[in-house]
Amino acid sequence: MKKPAKPIYPVTPDGRYFVVRGRLWRTSNPALPPEERGHWVRELMAARRAVAVALRDTDADGLGRARAAVQTAKVALGERGPVWWGDGTPDYNRRLVRDTPYAGWFAALESSPLST
Repeated sequence: MKKPAKPIYPVTPDGRYFVVRGRLWRTSNPALPPEERGHWVRELMAARRAVAVALRDTDADGLGRARAAVQTAKVALGERGPVWWGDGTPDYNRRLVRDTPYAGWFAALESSPLST
């Protein structure tokens, strides 16, 4: 049995964000060495599993620890916290793409015949 295809989300031309349901999400820092990226991705996945377990078990303390671990991993990956680019451009993480300078790019992408 084949695994379902992983959804492909559009990435902004500058590579800083991907778009899910009209919202920008910051990508990981592309300058991270592969070993470091791998370490933090494994930490993030373990923390997400711990969140699920804590929710299932209604463990408030465990949930707090697990969510803190998710935050730590996401900051280390560059997806949260200080931006990983240095040109002074503001961060639009978690904002609706239509309310950002990427609105025109996204509108053109949505109207493209290839997007259907």
